[in-house]
Amino acid sequence: MAGPVIAITGPRRGAVGPRTLAALAIRLYGGRPLQLRPGDEQRRHEYQGVVVTGGHDIEPVLYAAEPEVEPNYDTARDALETAVIRDALERGLPLLGICRGAQLLNVCRGGSLFQDLRSLRRKTSNRRTLLPLKTLCVPHDPNIAQSVVGTLLGRGCSRINSLHNQGIDRVGTGLLVTGRDLDGIVQAVEDPSRCFLVGVQWHPEFLLYLGSQRGLFRELVKNARTLCPDTTNNGDHPRAGRAP
Repeated sequence: MAGPVIAITGPRRGAVGPRTLAALAIRLYGGRPLQLRPGDEQRRHEYQGVVVTGGHDIEPVLYAAEPEVEPNYDTARDALETAVIRDALERGLPLLGICRGAQLLNVCRGGSLFQDLRSLRRKTSNRRTLLPLKTLCVPHDPNIAQSVVGTLLGRGCSRINSLHNQGIDRVGTGLLVTGRDLDGIVQAVEDPSRCFLVGVQWHPEFLLYLGSQRGLFRELVKNARTLCPDTTNNGDHPRAGRAP
């Protein structure tokens, strides 16, 4: 049987590195990446899992807030990815949100965002880095220990990278915080009632040399193949997902 199709969303132009690395990770575990960009929504697309990549800030109107920082929005991308996330939620598809993808997942679940994290940082740096120089803390909680992040990264502290200036404020309905940094800023959220619904504030696609980070893509593909509804159908593709 052919591997599951995993939609990888992103901007119309640019972000070649993150999208290529995410696709590489998907292929590594037997998935078939499908790149979706604004403008592709007029065609019908079949996919059994989703990766929402990082990038521009999310327009605050989506969580009923006024802009607090200089605008850096991509309205067309917001519209595409909001619809793809809602489609995945409706159909129970596995989804991995990366950086802005985690933030948009949170917004789609009714949460809100901090538009500028600089004033919240006391123990962590505002420096952006691809290297794993920042600390992720997974609480010593039995429920979180069984989470995807808790299982892959283990309880306690580990190292992650950081390329964001916004972050999760009010946590969306049904989402459990499974990781924070040293300032208590949310770094990972999951819905434990779903087969695989994970948002991480860091960029695991730049850390594929670490088995724990590759594991996020492995578990996404595994769930798309065997665990979620409508991912198998006598060897045929499941019913099509439609990017709006």
